[in-house]
Amino acid sequence: MPSALVVGYDPQAIPGVDGEALRAALDAELTRFGAHGIDAAMTLVVFDESAEPTLVASLTERPWDVVVVGGGIRKAEQLLPLFEQIVNLIHRHAPQAAIAFNTSGGDSVEAAQRRL
Repeated sequence: MPSALVVGYDPQAIPGVDGEALRAALDAELTRFGAHGIDAAMTLVVFDESAEPTLVASLTERPWDVVVVGGGIRKAEQLLPLFEQIVNLIHRHAPQAAIAFNTSGGDSVEAAQRRL
């Protein structure tokens, strides 16, 4: 069974957003991976000193087939340094994994399928 790690920005850390509703949507998308025969996990990060060790722990947990980087990290200009850090950490700690990008939390499965 192929494996996917989804990396996203922690919705609880976004001011003015219903973090619980967004997290529920992300969890539903994670469940959808299983319906498509993909073993998936999700790692949520914030833009602080905890991002790197959190991501490295997830990336080295197992040999992922694909890592999906969420649109919330890529689309916000102020998160460009975090996006660069994530791509470089994937390259360093999961070199066997393809890298995919979703457009929203609701199309992560399709993003992963493009690279699997």
